[in-house]
Amino acid sequence: MNTPRWLKRLGSSFLIGGQAIAATSRGRINRIDLSDQLLEAGPGSFIIVLITGVAAGTVFNIQVAAELSRQGVGSQVGGLLAIGMAREIAPLLTATLLTGKVATAYAAQLGTMKVTEQIDAITMLRTDPVEYLVVPRLIAMVVMAPVQCFLFFCVALWSGQLSSTALYQIPPLVFWESVRDWLSITDLPFMLIKALVFGLQIAVIACGWGLTTKGGPKEVGTSTTGAVVMTLVTVSLVDVLLTQALFG
Repeated sequence: MNTPRWLKRLGSSFLIGGQAIAATSRGRINRIDLSDQLLEAGPGSFIIVLITGVAAGTVFNIQVAAELSRQGVGSQVGGLLAIGMAREIAPLLTATLLTGKVATAYAAQLGTMKVTEQIDAITMLRTDPVEYLVVPRLIAMVVMAPVQCFLFFCVALWSGQLSSTALYQIPPLVFWESVRDWLSITDLPFMLIKALVFGLQIAVIACGWGLTTKGGPKEVGTSTTGAVVMTLVTVSLVDVLLTQALFG
């Protein structure tokens, strides 16, 4: 029985990720490329995170505030929004956005380099392609995913407060007191842990799919699509485990 190709590529991605983590721990980092990748995963993606955060906070709040107001407990809307965003929505939606924006770029860039034999040229120059190409991308995602997640959380809360005040006449002070009462001291650190793990997954799978691309230029698109699908599936599965471990 032949092993499915996606399973082989997933195994190769884990090996590549392990090599990248080992190289990072030894300080073998391509610092020139690292700054570019940090810009790609950070400021280059801020506007998408901002817009989606505003929309998510407003829409979530409209749905929740309307129901809570009918039940006579509209003053609790801020707390419910805060724990919903911190425990689930902010890290998961941020990971989805970064998958669409950054993971596609990683898979396409490395896939193109693979099919055009640039990876082979790097190897012939006695340079490890994992250290040269994967390590900067992995570090960028591990650093920037929590930053983007925290930005998403803050923007979503802010937009939720504005919409609850404008649409349901909930005073800002009542909203923020509810946030303070509902949020646990561990919610924000656990949210950032989730985001960090998701960022690591995105970098490992996207780079792994890119480096295992075979064939011609047509395969680059197939690899990019495969990387996005596999990243979203694995992030969803790991999200279940992390939610149970951190918030269960």
